[in-house]
Amino acid sequence: MGGHEVVYTGLRKTPAEIVRATMDEDAAALGLSTLSGAHDVLIPAICQGLLDEGLSGILVFAGGIIPASDRSALHDLGIRAIFGPGTKTSEILDFLNEVSSRKDSGEPVGVGESSKWRWE
Repeated sequence: MGGHEVVYTGLRKTPAEIVRATMDEDAAALGLSTLSGAHDVLIPAICQGLLDEGLSGILVFAGGIIPASDRSALHDLGIRAIFGPGTKTSEILDFLNEVSSRKDSGEPVGVGESSKWRWE
Protein backbone atom coordinates (compact mmCIF):
# COMPACT_ATOMS: atom_id res chain seq x y z
CA MET A 1 0.00 0.00 0.00
CA GLY A 2 2.60 2.56 -1.04
CA GLY A 3 -0.05 5.16 -1.76
CA HIS A 4 -3.72 5.32 -1.11
CA GLU A 5 -6.48 5.56 -3.67
CA VAL A 6 -10.05 5.80 -2.46
CA VAL A 7 -12.86 4.38 -4.57
CA TYR A 8 -16.27 5.47 -3.32
CA THR A 9 -19.04 3.14 -4.47
CA GLY A 10 -22.00 5.08 -3.11
CA LEU A 11 -24.70 4.42 -0.58
CA ARG A 12 -26.83 1.36 0.05
CA LYS A 13 -24.71 -1.27 -1.64
CA THR A 14 -25.39 -4.93 -0.98
CA PRO A 15 -22.64 -7.13 0.46
CA ALA A 16 -22.33 -8.83 -2.95
CA GLU A 17 -21.89 -5.46 -4.69
CA ILE A 18 -19.20 -4.44 -2.21
CA VAL A 19 -17.31 -7.72 -2.65
CA ARG A 20 -17.57 -7.37 -6.45
CA ALA A 21 -16.24 -3.78 -6.33
CA THR A 22 -13.35 -4.93 -4.12
CA MET A 23 -12.49 -7.59 -6.69
CA ASP A 24 -12.95 -5.27 -9.69
CA GLU A 25 -10.69 -2.62 -8.17
CA ASP A 26 -8.08 -5.18 -7.07
CA ALA A 27 -8.20 -3.52 -3.67
CA ALA A 28 -5.69 -4.20 -0.91
CA ALA A 29 -8.01 -2.72 1.71
CA LEU A 30 -11.72 -2.23 2.23
CA GLY A 31 -13.10 0.49 4.46
CA LEU A 32 -16.74 0.14 5.41
CA SER A 33 -18.87 2.94 6.79
CA THR A 34 -22.15 2.14 8.46
CA LEU A 35 -24.65 4.45 10.06
CA SER A 36 -27.73 2.25 9.71
CA GLY A 37 -27.31 -0.02 12.70
CA ALA A 38 -27.08 -3.05 10.40
CA HIS A 39 -23.33 -3.51 10.91
CA ASP A 40 -23.94 -6.77 12.78
CA VAL A 41 -25.51 -8.28 9.65
CA LEU A 42 -23.83 -6.46 6.76
CA ILE A 43 -20.19 -6.61 7.87
CA PRO A 44 -20.22 -10.37 8.55
CA ALA A 45 -21.88 -10.93 5.16
CA ILE A 46 -19.20 -8.85 3.42
CA CYS A 47 -16.40 -10.68 5.25
CA GLN A 48 -17.88 -14.04 4.31
CA GLY A 49 -18.23 -12.89 0.71
CA LEU A 50 -14.56 -11.93 0.61
CA LEU A 51 -13.59 -15.32 2.00
CA ASP A 52 -15.86 -17.11 -0.47
CA GLU A 53 -14.07 -15.31 -3.32
CA GLY A 54 -10.62 -16.24 -1.99
CA LEU A 55 -9.86 -12.71 -0.81
CA SER A 56 -8.70 -13.53 2.72
CA GLY A 57 -5.74 -11.16 2.39
CA ILE A 58 -7.89 -8.04 2.06
CA LEU A 59 -7.55 -5.67 5.00
CA VAL A 60 -11.01 -4.70 6.28
CA PHE A 61 -11.71 -1.82 8.62
CA ALA A 62 -14.92 -0.08 9.58
CA GLY A 63 -16.26 3.22 10.72
CA GLY A 64 -19.47 4.87 11.69
CA ILE A 65 -21.86 4.31 14.53
CA ILE A 66 -20.86 0.93 15.92
CA PRO A 67 -21.50 0.49 19.65
CA ALA A 68 -18.57 -0.63 21.78
CA SER A 69 -20.59 -3.71 22.78
CA ASP A 70 -20.64 -4.88 19.13
CA ARG A 71 -16.97 -4.33 18.34
CA SER A 72 -15.52 -7.53 19.78
CA ALA A 73 -17.61 -9.70 17.45
CA LEU A 74 -16.44 -7.65 14.46
CA HIS A 75 -12.81 -7.91 15.56
CA ASP A 76 -13.29 -11.67 15.83
CA LEU A 77 -14.28 -11.64 12.13
CA GLY A 78 -10.92 -10.08 11.26
CA ILE A 79 -11.92 -6.41 11.19
CA ARG A 80 -8.60 -4.75 12.10
CA ALA A 81 -9.93 -1.34 13.14
CA ILE A 82 -13.19 0.39 13.96
CA PHE A 83 -13.24 4.18 13.81
CA GLY A 84 -16.04 6.16 15.40
CA PRO A 85 -17.58 9.47 14.36
CA GLY A 86 -15.12 12.35 14.54
CA THR A 87 -12.02 10.23 13.91
CA LYS A 88 -9.33 12.37 12.32
CA THR A 89 -8.15 11.41 8.85
CA SER A 90 -4.59 11.43 10.20
CA GLU A 91 -5.45 8.55 12.57
CA ILE A 92 -6.80 6.47 9.71
CA LEU A 93 -3.66 7.19 7.69
CA ASP A 94 -1.53 6.19 10.70
CA PHE A 95 -3.48 2.93 10.82
CA LEU A 96 -2.97 2.29 7.09
CA ASN A 97 0.75 3.01 7.40
CA GLU A 98 1.01 0.61 10.36
CA VAL A 99 -0.80 -2.06 8.35
CA SER A 100 1.58 -1.51 5.45
CA SER A 101 4.60 -1.97 7.74
CA ARG A 102 3.14 -5.12 9.26
CA LYS A 103 2.27 -6.52 5.84
CA ASP A 104 5.78 -5.75 4.55
CA SER A 105 7.25 -7.72 7.46
CA GLY A 106 5.06 -10.71 6.61
CA GLU A 107 2.52 -10.31 9.38
CA PRO A 108 -1.01 -11.35 8.39
CA VAL A 109 -3.48 -8.45 8.33
CA GLY A 110 -6.23 -9.72 6.02
CA VAL A 111 -9.79 -10.47 7.04
CA GLY A 112 -9.27 -14.21 6.70
CA GLU A 113 -5.72 -14.40 7.99
CA SER A 114 -5.00 -15.60 11.50
CA SER A 115 -3.86 -12.68 13.63
CA LYS A 116 -5.05 -11.15 16.87
CA TRP A 117 -3.62 -7.74 15.96
CA ARG A 118 -6.00 -4.84 15.73
CA TRP A 119 -5.74 -1.09 15.95
CA GLU A 120 -6.68 0.26 19.36
